[in-house]
Amino acid sequence: MNILANLLTSDTTPVQTRPRRGIEIKSRREIEVMRQASKIVATVLKEISEITKPGMSTADLDAHAERRIREMGATPSFKGYHGFPASICASVNNEVVHGIPNPRKIIRNGDVVKVDTGAYFNGFHGDSCITIAVGPISEEAAKLVRVAEEALYCGIKQVKEGNYLMDLAGAIQDCVESNGFVIVEDFTGHGVGRNLHEEPSVFNFRTRDLKNVRLRAGMTLAIEPIVNAGSKQVRILSDRWTAVTVDNALSAQFEHTVLVTKTGYEILTDRQGL
Repeated sequence: MNILANLLTSDTTPVQTRPRRGIEIKSRREIEVMRQASKIVATVLKEISEITKPGMSTADLDAHAERRIREMGATPSFKGYHGFPASICASVNNEVVHGIPNPRKIIRNGDVVKVDTGAYFNGFHGDSCITIAVGPISEEAAKLVRVAEEALYCGIKQVKEGNYLMDLAGAIQDCVESNGFVIVEDFTGHGVGRNLHEEPSVFNFRTRDLKNVRLRAGMTLAIEPIVNAGSKQVRILSDRWTAVTVDNALSAQFEHTVLVTKTGYEILTDRQGL
């Protein structure tokens, strides 16, 4: 789940909230718990990518996610977070982020569906997002989805102790812009751990407005570029959650929870091999 910068100051979710303590370096035990939380998220997203088909509603996907998260002994991170009513964010086509699942929102061939979810397990969160191409999609949509995923991995490849957030942000921005698309700047990634959103803000573009943090082993980051085919500007719908592109252009997003190591990184929400 992305979050606006001004929401990074608080977390109102009962039970799942701990006092904010700045950037946290996770212990070995904490990292192992995060691996388990993140594996639950990865499993759920892999399943959703396999079952999504035309005729389903976004509420169907949400029901599957909540059921499976709970079956694996975790709690949906998003449900109740700042009042969010569901276990996933389901954003279709020009919906950028934070789409609320709805039984009347029917998935169709040619849709681009973003599914973002998190799991809270033994005191820690995992967080990840995928974009699903439903049936045959347009060439432009296929390129957008491919570039959004490539951009995520361009950023992840810059993660290791001693590098800076600007290293991964610049790599993401260059990947996106060299392919003719734009990065949405109204939302950022974030630290993740005891709280769903922790410091630092993990930006996807070059900026002097956010702190350029030096990476340390044991940091856990939710890296999540959002890529638009048209304008980078978004607006929020009347539900006060769903962000859409101002020009009705398509949007795509991918996200992983990533552990910083001394020599590189570990993708905790990796779906490969599940």
